[in-house]
Amino acid sequence: MEKSDLKAQMLSYAQARAPQTPIHLQALHLLEELEIPTTKHEEWKYLNLKNLLSRTYTFANGNQQESQFPQSIPNICDNNSANVLTFVNGVYRPELSCLVSPPSELTVCSLLEAKSNYPNLVDLYFGKYANADQHIFAAFNTALEAQGAFVYVPNNKVVETPVVIRCIACPKESHLLIQVRHLIVVGRSAQLTLVEHYSSASTPYHSFTNLVAEVIVLENAHLQHYKIQDESATASHIGLTQVWQLQDSYYANTTISLDGELTRNNLHIALDGQNCQAYMNGLYVLDNKTVTDNHTVVDHRKPNSSSNELYKGILKGKTQAIFNGKIFVRPNAQKTNAFQSNKNILLSPNAQVDTKPQLEIWADDVKCSHGCTVGALDEEPLFYLRTRGIDEENARALLIFAFAQDVLERIELPSVRQYVEKSIAERLKMNL
Repeated sequence: MEKSDLKAQMLSYAQARAPQTPIHLQALHLLEELEIPTTKHEEWKYLNLKNLLSRTYTFANGNQQESQFPQSIPNICDNNSANVLTFVNGVYRPELSCLVSPPSELTVCSLLEAKSNYPNLVDLYFGKYANADQHIFAAFNTALEAQGAFVYVPNNKVVETPVVIRCIACPKESHLLIQVRHLIVVGRSAQLTLVEHYSSASTPYHSFTNLVAEVIVLENAHLQHYKIQDESATASHIGLTQVWQLQDSYYANTTISLDGELTRNNLHIALDGQNCQAYMNGLYVLDNKTVTDNHTVVDHRKPNSSSNELYKGILKGKTQAIFNGKIFVRPNAQKTNAFQSNKNILLSPNAQVDTKPQLEIWADDVKCSHGCTVGALDEEPLFYLRTRGIDEENARALLIFAFAQDVLERIELPSVRQYVEKSIAERLKMNL
C-alpha cells in the first residue's frame, strides 16, 4: 500500500463523520490539502513511516472491539490516590475510572461529556491552540469528535490529588487507528499534577494512536505534566502536545519513552507572557527495533521568561532515536534565558541517533545555549567499578542508571518515579 492510501482512508472517514462546525470543517479542509510526510520533508527527514503506512487500519469508533480490556496492563497510580480516567482503544471507560477530587476543586471527565455539560468552556479553548496547519495527523484528529480527557482547574484552586489519563491500546480483530484528544486548562493561580500513561497489550495486530493535546496554563498557574509511554512492539504513537503559557506561569513536562514500534512526540510550548518558566525533560530507553522521535519547539514571545530542556537517550539493539529541538526568541522577547541539551549513550553498534538542536534568535539581550552528545559508555568508570568487585553486567547497569538519574530526579510524583525506575531497572536487569 502506498502512503497516499492511508490519507485516502482518513479523508473518507472524516468526510463521512466530521461535525458541521467551523473548527471541524477547517480541519477537514486542511486534511484535504496536506500530505502524509516522508523523509523528503525537513521535519521528518530522519523518520521513515513506511511500516506504519503499509497497513490497512480499522478506525476505532466505540464498537465491541474497543470495549475489551486487557487485565494485565498495570496502573501507574492506585485508584484511591489519583483521579483516574481510563480509555481503551480511545473509548472512555467510566467503570475503570475513579474520580476522587471534589467538583468544586476540579472538573474532570471525557471530552465528549464536557462538550455536552460545559459547552461554553470547551468552545473557549478547543481547537484554538493546536496548530494543524502543518500536521496532517493533527488535522485528522481535529476534524473528528475524538474521545479523550477534559480537565479544568478553576482559578485559585490547588489540586493535591493528581489526574491520571490512562490510554490503553488493545486491537483484537484488526489493525486499529485510535484517535485521542485531550483539553487541559489550569486556571489563574491554580495548581495541578497531570499524568498521561500510554500502554498496550501484545496482540497479533498493530495499533496506531493519533493524539492531540491542548494544554493552557493561565496567569500564575502551575502544572507538572508527565507523559509515560510503555507500549508494545506492535504499537505506534504520533502525538502533538501544544502548550500555551500566560504571564508568571510555570509548566514542567517530563516525557518517558520505554517501548513501542514507532513513537513521534511533538511538544510545542508558547510562552506568551512575561516571567514564564518552562521545563522539558525527556528520557528514552530503547531496545530491539524501537524508533522514537522527539520534536520540541519553544516559542519565546514575551520578555523575561526562561526555558530549560534536557533529553537523554539510552539505546540498545537496532533502535533509532531522533531529537530535533527548536528554540525561537522573538524580537520583543528580551531578557530570555533558554537552554537545551540532548545526550545519548549507544550500547550497541547497530543503534542510531540523529540529533539536531536549533536556535533562532531575533532579540539581542538574551542568554541561550544548546548542545548534544552521542557516545558509548565510558570505559574508565566501568573499569573502576570492576576493580571494586562488581561484575561487568551490574557495573554497566549502575553507570547507565546514573546517566539517567538527573532526568529521573525531576519526576516529583513518587508513584510515577517508582514505576519508571522499576521499568528501567528491569530492562537493565538490575535490582533496585
